Amino acid sequence: QLQASGGGSMQAGGSLRLSCAAPGHTLDNWAIGWFRQAPGKEREGVSCISSGRGDTYYADSVKGRFTISRDNVKATVYLQMNSLQPEDTAVYYCVADRLSAFCSGHDGWGQGTLVTVSS
Repeated sequence: QLQASGGGSMQAGGSLRLSCAAPGHTLDNWAIGWFRQAPGKEREGVSCISSGRGDTYYADSVKGRFTISRDNVKATVYLQMNSLQPEDTAVYYCVADRLSAFCSGHDGWGQGTLVTVSS
């Protein structure tokens, strides 16, 4: 079970940190990532941290602004979002894939958390 939190409203240029908790799970065994869906747009992959050595992936639109990290003790993955822009406004979902280098949500989706960025 994935528990997403941390969304909110922010002005452009600000920062937010999303959390995706997976209590009771060993995160080394899971690829955890984030998708987002803006109103009227298709869902897109934002970032992913692979199982095992924790390779990271970022969509071009967030590269250099967002950072994904993993805390194995807290069984939580974080998405630090800096320099937020209005186009980052979306519902963000965390997803899980067991023993995977990639994030597709095959093994679980958390509830969405809304991020709203105003100009």
